[in-house]
Amino acid sequence: MDFIDILTQINAAVWGPVMIVLLLGSHLFLTVRTGFIQRKVGTAIKLSVAKDEGSEGDVSQFGALATALAATVGTGSIVGVATAILAGGPGAVFWMWITGVFGMATKYCEVYASVKYRVKDESGEMLGGAMFAWERAFKRSDGSTPWWAHLGAVLFCVFAVIATLGTGSAVQSAAMTGIIKSSFPAVPTLAIALVIAVAVALVIFGGVRSISNVCEKLVPVMAVVYVIGCLAILCMNAGYLGEAIAEIIECAFTSKAAFGGAVGSGIMVALQFGCARGLFSNEAGLGTAPIVAAAASTKNPARQSLVAMTGAFWSTVVICALTGVVLVSTLLANPQIVMDGTITAGAQLASAAFASIPYIGTPILVLGMVSFAYSTILGWSYYGNRCVTYLFGRKAIRPYQVLYVLVGIVGALGVGDVVWTVSDIGNALMVIPNIVMVLLLSGVVVRETRYYVYEGHLDEECTDPIPEIKGR
Repeated sequence: MDFIDILTQINAAVWGPVMIVLLLGSHLFLTVRTGFIQRKVGTAIKLSVAKDEGSEGDVSQFGALATALAATVGTGSIVGVATAILAGGPGAVFWMWITGVFGMATKYCEVYASVKYRVKDESGEMLGGAMFAWERAFKRSDGSTPWWAHLGAVLFCVFAVIATLGTGSAVQSAAMTGIIKSSFPAVPTLAIALVIAVAVALVIFGGVRSISNVCEKLVPVMAVVYVIGCLAILCMNAGYLGEAIAEIIECAFTSKAAFGGAVGSGIMVALQFGCARGLFSNEAGLGTAPIVAAAASTKNPARQSLVAMTGAFWSTVVICALTGVVLVSTLLANPQIVMDGTITAGAQLASAAFASIPYIGTPILVLGMVSFAYSTILGWSYYGNRCVTYLFGRKAIRPYQVLYVLVGIVGALGVGDVVWTVSDIGNALMVIPNIVMVLLLSGVVVRETRYYVYEGHLDEECTDPIPEIKGR
């Protein structure tokens, strides 16, 4: 057994039934506890374009949402969906969608905890996330943090840093290089890698405000263009839409082969890959979005939590679901794409499926992959930035940023399935300390949500002081 086989077995174990129960169980539990907070999505969308003037924070509410969306709407929205279909069958699309719908409640709760327990560093910048929620929420009366709470904070940060280097830098750079090379094979790989490195460094070295400013402009444009392109493809596949939706639902609950028997799986495999790729897409329960949400200027934690909740809605309920229907309907219309057995990876499936659409298919894929991957690199760099700051202080930020760019170059020059596998493992390990923290604090979140959201105090300014910490 080689190293890749060992990693694959570890990945299968961490993304096995226990993780599925933990994630979906938490999504359902928090949905019920928050009174189905998803029904406030209309209010949340309105808040996402509002400004809380005078409130403490480094970026606007929309800026924080755009940065989080930049990180979530990445290759997982295209290649990740294709990978799930190839490994788990069309039914995996249904379970991805379910993780998005119910994951909105988890994202609301984890962001609430992050904003409620955020702090300021010596320069006045906001710091937040699972690590600070662990550290502040469970403090003893004498001001000390229990060892188990500190352990939860440290583990989250360690797993997050590992995941950012893989998921955020290497994987996305590899995806960008692959799609550019497939369209322009004469362009040297090293040249592409260096251009990506420069484009990333120019933004991330400027900090959260620089990242937020770029994401605010890039994310809406790239999402709208991609959605319009997908809708055009669906119009071309109009005769297969009903069959595609029926196939997705049926394969989610039955063991059925699809596309002429070329793709088939059991219910648990569809569930496993759907949940894994769904989390990779919307990151609900992962603990990433709360890190940047803590930097937002907001009157109270509930407002920014509602705004952040829309991230799972847009990334999975809309983008991933749309991509899934596009891919399944295209494969139904062109089953020969997978019939010969030569396609074994999600990127190949996505390329072949979109290329089967004359004129617009390939340009949509290229534009979507490059812009989504680039935005993801920017968003995840900030997550790693905040986690290394917690672990080692501000002095570690620049070395981390340099390492992040260098890892991106290595990724662009060629990485295999091992990086995807390590990233999946890192994502799963991040979930555990984050979800445990969210569940432990769910009572506090529910009580304050009742006051702010359901009792009409959403415009009220929170008076709790934001403490300043030294050495970070």
